[in-house]
Amino acid sequence: NRRFLNSALNSGGGVVAFAVADTGVGIPQDKQRLIFEAFQQADGTTSRKFGGTGLGLTISRELASLLGGEIRVESTPEKGSTFTLFLPLRYKEPTPDSSRGARMLTNIVDAPSTPKASPNPTWRPTPARGAQSQRAAVPERRAQQYVVDDDHETVNPGDRTVLVIENDANFAKVLLGMAQEKGFKGIVCLDGDSGLAAAHEYRPDAITLDIDMPGLDGWKVLERLKHHPSTRHIPVHIISGVERRQQGLKLGAMAYLEKPVSKEALDDAFARIATFLDDVPKHLLVVEDDENQRKAIVELIEHEDVEITAVDSAERAMSELSSNKHYDCVVLDLGLQDMSGFDFLEKVKSDPSKADLPIIVYTGKELTSAEETRVKKYAETIIVKDVRSPERLLDETALFLHRVEAKLPEQKRKMLEQLHDADAVIAGKKILVVDDDVRNIFSLTSVLEDHGMVVQFAENGKDAIKSLEDDPNVDAVLMDVMMPEMDGYETTRAIREKGQFKSLPIIALTAKAMKGDREKCIAAGASDYITKPVDTEQLLSLLRVWLYK
Repeated sequence: NRRFLNSALNSGGGVVAFAVADTGVGIPQDKQRLIFEAFQQADGTTSRKFGGTGLGLTISRELASLLGGEIRVESTPEKGSTFTLFLPLRYKEPTPDSSRGARMLTNIVDAPSTPKASPNPTWRPTPARGAQSQRAAVPERRAQQYVVDDDHETVNPGDRTVLVIENDANFAKVLLGMAQEKGFKGIVCLDGDSGLAAAHEYRPDAITLDIDMPGLDGWKVLERLKHHPSTRHIPVHIISGVERRQQGLKLGAMAYLEKPVSKEALDDAFARIATFLDDVPKHLLVVEDDENQRKAIVELIEHEDVEITAVDSAERAMSELSSNKHYDCVVLDLGLQDMSGFDFLEKVKSDPSKADLPIIVYTGKELTSAEETRVKKYAETIIVKDVRSPERLLDETALFLHRVEAKLPEQKRKMLEQLHDADAVIAGKKILVVDDDVRNIFSLTSVLEDHGMVVQFAENGKDAIKSLEDDPNVDAVLMDVMMPEMDGYETTRAIREKGQFKSLPIIALTAKAMKGDREKCIAAGASDYITKPVDTEQLLSLLRVWLYK
């Protein structure tokens, strides 16, 4: 006489039940629905006594739905639980309602980096712009309630194009119209996945990017654009309600506009894009008082696409920046004779017209933590002069000058290729994975070993600390936050208390992508932060950054 939520079980064709009982801690009545939600557990605290990711029951529920059935739980705290799977004796094709399980299951088990069908109108790939370009698979855009009639079908070689990646379809239409008014062909994508694919497919002249998007957010899109040689040079103008302007500029965006935004500001933004594209060659200012170093920097960077002005003092640099000449980037040595580099940075950045000017600090001075904090407030990048610093300087100036890597001289291309040889940076590095779920350890180990890394693991915080004490030659730690007994915050703090591990890269992994989590991880001593399900490309990118440092 039981009534089921799934209509297939109520059809009268008979039902079979599979029950699994335990004598565990049980589940309170008010938590019995919660445990079927992704990343939720009866005890959801970071210091819970029992492990697990909080995904198993979610996946089980959706698998049951796909089979026309459902799962129910009966439980008494401190006595145990019984989970029962109910399935119809005869399987029927799922109705539109029950097909929800397939969609949900895909969303649960897919990594965020997996291309998903975009919610944009249907489009067909056109030939990639530029000879011998590396084509990327472009998700087919399917019809939805918002139809953005863009120019993707009429883009031809030689057309000046802007790719609009914007979550709000109405605002995307506004941006498209303004781009067209400025003489651009416009291509619109309403999510990060299709936007990234379109960037590779169409190779636009410029991109406007929203940050707060579902799935692949704007930060990940920007990071991936700037880490790929075929899209790294494309100027990106961020237009977003997310107030993290400095972060966007540091990652290589040419400008950052915060919503709400006026029509005049948007006009200025597209005018700036047009001016930037017309302004060739780009202009670089080098501020270095050592003549040999100054000549070496010029020789390293110079080519027909860049005009370099090199000066030996802060006074001459200020004079250049105050002239009518527009500079796209500055390379600055901190050890100037007439003014400290710190004061120079503050003076330049206090001028609103220079707020977006990228400044790369290139110095032989070993900075204290206070000095580093002071510099980071204004500079986009700090490069300490060492054996690998010329390659990094070439790479960073190429990023902020939006140079097309393929057009650089062969010797400079090879320098960048060696620097960007991702697996060369991480191959052979020893990684300690700390996680209480062996499935996570297994999947992470597979990914890391595929890229030549050596993996050790620990299933709790105490074992992690002991493992580091037994073998301190670990290059980085992947730290799960939610572990029994000793959570990731506590474990990270304990590791940092040991002097030899103060600079050890520790990347926090957590399934609880709640507001403030990143700040808590960083406050505990983590170097960086990534959420579960882990985007493997993002994780590898983070490891490359921290292991390179």
